Amino acid sequence: MRESMLLGASDFSIVAVAVTVTVGLAAVILILAHALGPKRTGPVKDSTYESGMDPVGDTRRRFNIRFYLIAVLFLIFDVEVLFLLPWAVLYPRLTGPAGEQYIGWASALSAAGYTPLFWLLSMGIFFGLLLIGFVYEWRRGVFKWN
Repeated sequence: MRESMLLGASDFSIVAVAVTVTVGLAAVILILAHALGPKRTGPVKDSTYESGMDPVGDTRRRFNIRFYLIAVLFLIFDVEVLFLLPWAVLYPRLTGPAGEQYIGWASALSAAGYTPLFWLLSMGIFFGLLLIGFVYEWRRGVFKWN
């Protein structure tokens, strides 16, 4: 009990020192690179480089909306995969070998009525909703590049 009372503000001061050292080191590296680095300029060095070809047309042209849809879908599914990580870490600890007592926070969850079956069903519902969204987008033709 006493050890947990000793932990507190000192833990955050270690993080603050680490962030300060990291930001300071990055600033020093950038300043030194700017001050000591080569100063080469010219028409070839200052031109836009895109796969070895000169740019053609305006850089602010419109793209097909499917590019944006794919980007948004990627973000949505990527965030949903992040929601799976806590469940994937918690679930094996909740189930454990047969007859073994839950440890630590898992016993508190079990006492509150959150059984392994509850966690499995909740993740099944989550996967079901994810599958419904995927099938909906597939039927809408978002993944076709015609």
